[in-house]
Amino acid sequence: MAMGLNSSGRKRGRSSRRAPMAEINVTPFVDVMLVLLIIFMITAPMLASGVPVDLPESRANPMEQDVDQVTVSIDESGFIYVDETLIEAGEFPVALEQLASTRSTAEMPVVTLRADRGLDYGRVMAVMGELNRSGFNQVTLVTSGSSEAP
Repeated sequence: MAMGLNSSGRKRGRSSRRAPMAEINVTPFVDVMLVLLIIFMITAPMLASGVPVDLPESRANPMEQDVDQVTVSIDESGFIYVDETLIEAGEFPVALEQLASTRSTAEMPVVTLRADRGLDYGRVMAVMGELNRSGFNQVTLVTSGSSEAP
């Protein structure tokens, strides 16, 4: 027997009585899902880089993201992070050797270097030199976008 149908054919009581609806309204559910999707789309890029770094500005064109890449970050205090792991002072060459030992020279990943704009140029070059010495020859420097020419 279907909902809302009278089996006897006669109406009970008032003639304006409504039958219960058997439908589910999915519009509020879809609205909530779209809002959550927008929130995740906005916050996901922020989660990609966990080390807070004040990047310098550049008008360079953006490069494509590589699946096999390692992020090296240098914060404003000069501490080095590989992905989001803090590397102790003097342990950066050891960390790079461990990272390089898992791959052959042909399979070395692209290194994205994020350095704070307030750092000494020599500190950034020392990190780049250590990357080169360890066999990481493809280094990408990360900057924030700028709208004006230098």
